Amino acid sequence: MSRLEEYFNRMQAPDEWRGRIHSCPDLMDCIQQVGFLPLLDSGISGYSAEALLAEECRFTQFDDGSWEWPLWQWKGPVVTDGGCVYGKFFAGKAGFVSQEWWPDFYNWRHSRYPAPAPGSVEDMIVGTLFERGSMITRELRAACGFTGGKMRSRFDAIVSRLQMATRIVTEDFVYPVDKHGREYGFGWSLLTTPERLLGKEACECGRSPEESWQRMAAHLSTLLPRATEKQIVKLLK
Repeated sequence: MSRLEEYFNRMQAPDEWRGRIHSCPDLMDCIQQVGFLPLLDSGISGYSAEALLAEECRFTQFDDGSWEWPLWQWKGPVVTDGGCVYGKFFAGKAGFVSQEWWPDFYNWRHSRYPAPAPGSVEDMIVGTLFERGSMITRELRAACGFTGGKMRSRFDAIVSRLQMATRIVTEDFVYPVDKHGREYGFGWSLLTTPERLLGKEACECGRSPEESWQRMAAHLSTLLPRATEKQIVKLLK
């Protein structure tokens, strides 16, 4: 039995698959095997990075108010070294797509979400990132002139839609540093465009959007035999 078939079998029995991720390399391997992996609850039982963590890797809150969550600490290394792409891709929620499956995912989503109209806010955001390379959200927001108190939520919603459209992805994570030089907090996403991150060729697949859809849907149907068609459609649409 191949390693991929083993993953399929485990996914058919989520309770048995739980607790298999003990380290950052385990998470990287899982993403490469399954192709698409939501970070947190996906609406499909057992199908998220969080659900597959070993018990010792789960979120822990300490008495002094500090916390430890290996999954959150692994996100950066996984994005920079794990051969995958990260962003708010699944019903507006964050997750990973392996570089093997990225061309099909990018192809399909670009067909679903039209290119930003010239002169639109979306066009300005993507253009700013393309010109500057990468920026954290608050820097991008300021560069695009969204400085008013009530404009933050609108801007963040637009950026989320652009991630769903695979126009924007996360390159890495940036953390604030305390007076002792230690990083803290949940960090900020360092945003960029997939073309700048991976190169234009890595975003091309040579299939029609419908062929990409059929290929991804068939893969997920095999991977998630307990998931309904509606759940798979929601994940990919």
